[in-house]
Amino acid sequence: MLGTRLKALRNERKLTQKQLAEKINVTHVSISGYESGNRTPDTDTLQRIADFFKVSTDYLLGRTDNPGNSQEDKDEAEFQAFANDPELQRWYRELPKSKEEDLRMLRSMWEVIKKEIK
Repeated sequence: MLGTRLKALRNERKLTQKQLAEKINVTHVSISGYESGNRTPDTDTLQRIADFFKVSTDYLLGRTDNPGNSQEDKDEAEFQAFANDPELQRWYRELPKSKEEDLRMLRSMWEVIKKEIK
């Protein structure tokens, strides 16, 4: 499945095997092997391929027919960007030093959020 999808994605972008290889830092022989099914990329290479084509690794491996461009995927990416924001991380480190009243208010807000999710 990986070979078929990789070749299709490469052809959609009108790239040669050599061009793709240069972009993801492998040899064109490796790309040829992946596409023919004679080789399997390691996890780092698989992730670079997925990132380059903006698809999920599950899509490349044939575990899903969704290339990873769904609204759910976009929402998750947006959440991850928010969660990894340095300002938020700084705030989180300061949380234990917060006043008890502020912590209670934060807990109440969390309970409302949990109810909205369900």
